[in-house]
Amino acid sequence: MMESASFLPDWVSPPGETILDFLNEQGLSPYDLAEEIDTSIENTRQLLRGERAINSDLAIKLTGIVGGSPDFWLTREEQFRAGLDRLKNNEEWANQFPVKEMVELGWVPPVKKTSQKIAACLRHFDVPSVADWFQHYEGSHRLPAFRTSPTFSSDEGATLAWLRKGEIEASKIKCEAWDQDQFFGALSKIRQLTRQKRPETFLPELGRICASAGVALVIEPSPKGCKASGATRLLSPQKAIIMMSGRYLSDDHFWFTFFHEAGHLILHKDFIENCEQNQGKQETEANQFSFDILIPEEHQLEFLRLPVNTKTVMRFARKIGISPGIVVGQMQNHGHCPFNMLNRLKARYTEEQLTSA
Repeated sequence: MMESASFLPDWVSPPGETILDFLNEQGLSPYDLAEEIDTSIENTRQLLRGERAINSDLAIKLTGIVGGSPDFWLTREEQFRAGLDRLKNNEEWANQFPVKEMVELGWVPPVKKTSQKIAACLRHFDVPSVADWFQHYEGSHRLPAFRTSPTFSSDEGATLAWLRKGEIEASKIKCEAWDQDQFFGALSKIRQLTRQKRPETFLPELGRICASAGVALVIEPSPKGCKASGATRLLSPQKAIIMMSGRYLSDDHFWFTFFHEAGHLILHKDFIENCEQNQGKQETEANQFSFDILIPEEHQLEFLRLPVNTKTVMRFARKIGISPGIVVGQMQNHGHCPFNMLNRLKARYTEEQLTSA
């Protein structure tokens, strides 16, 4: 991680600040300067604020009054204008990110000034400049697999900020080397955790099992502008990530989403999930993967014939070793149960339970 001092920000100052320092040292006022350079007090104040540009004639006058050389003052002016342009471009870059929500989520410290906003975004992405950000995020391997996702294009800045938060949290998780076969083999053990109702009980074990196969599990709420509900990718040949927003606070949604993301990781490697859009073949494949894990093929015919009855659902869930809430959720998604029935069988979570565990 870079030191905060290496980030851009607040040195874009007008030549007028240098002039004002001289006036203060000499005990002179802006009125004295106005008289010396033969202009109005308003023009002089504009000069000190950087609103009036220094031309060749004014540079000569300043040399005689303040010191330096005409080239010094013209160069100082040129650097100031270039700094303003750069600051404007950097501000436009920073404005693509939901900084206000990033502050509320605790991803970045509170900001008041434009320069602080730019610095906070640079620090979040761990780059020293906007130019470096474009090199790392636009010109590297990080994004191509996500470019075709409607989720990514819907709000690129918010989605990138969320994905970067996942990278940050994943870097804190110690994992064994990524092993696809081991991860796939561990899914049956993970499936047993669905019977546990409390996230503070099952999430540590879920994270441990994932890490043992080289997968960092990150649950991080997404900013409102980010429509992603999940994302998977290989951070390196040695480490993968499953990232979930946890926006659905019930066991049926949580576990179907987890195994859905596991399917993407095994089948597709890099994928951003959209909570609002169906994304074609890959989405269908991940849906089927999750369903087959939760309701094994040998039980699917029985599942399709289940009556909408509490005792029957609970008996079936116990028989196949999953939460009855998951059975209800799948019945509803398959059109076998109205969405307003049997919901009391679902375990409910809070966002705090998911993120703190």
